Amino acid sequence: MHDPRVVDARGRMLDVSGMDEAHIAHTVLVLNALRDWRAAEERLSEASRSYMKLGDNDMRALRYIVVVTDRGDVATARGIAEHLGISSAATTKLLDRLERGDHIRRLPHPHDRRSSSIVITPETRAAAESTVGREHARRFRVAAALSPEERDVVIRFLGELSRTTEGDWADAVAHPAG
Repeated sequence: MHDPRVVDARGRMLDVSGMDEAHIAHTVLVLNALRDWRAAEERLSEASRSYMKLGDNDMRALRYIVVVTDRGDVATARGIAEHLGISSAATTKLLDRLERGDHIRRLPHPHDRRSSSIVITPETRAAAESTVGREHARRFRVAAALSPEERDVVIRFLGELSRTTEGDWADAVAHPAG
């Protein structure tokens, strides 16, 4: 529920007295559309993780490996750890799990004998491209179909929306009341 007339009927968090019903209803439609997109994103992510039998960090690591190797660079455990923001021990466990599942291979690094290069298996790459990759292509086409002005509005809106998570929420989590 995003409708302040329902979730905040007394106006303790948001004063909508200066808005007419149509303005409020239209704003609620925007928030409902965001909720629907987020739910669709979650369903896709869950289906992809389930299909490939992987967790979030596993999927993020695989995407990272694909991007790094596609641009002609060498994916390493250190790069994956930095990208995911996890320790080297956690990275080793993640890579062991991915290797046991036949998602990656560790190969000798072409320039650094102390390191290994991490490559994605052809089967996992094909599975990722046929699921997540295809979905990203559809999303790109939707965004590309917008006019430059519409894209600017969406960029500004989503940027401002992202910044709403800063401040009070972070303070409440860091310093719970009680």
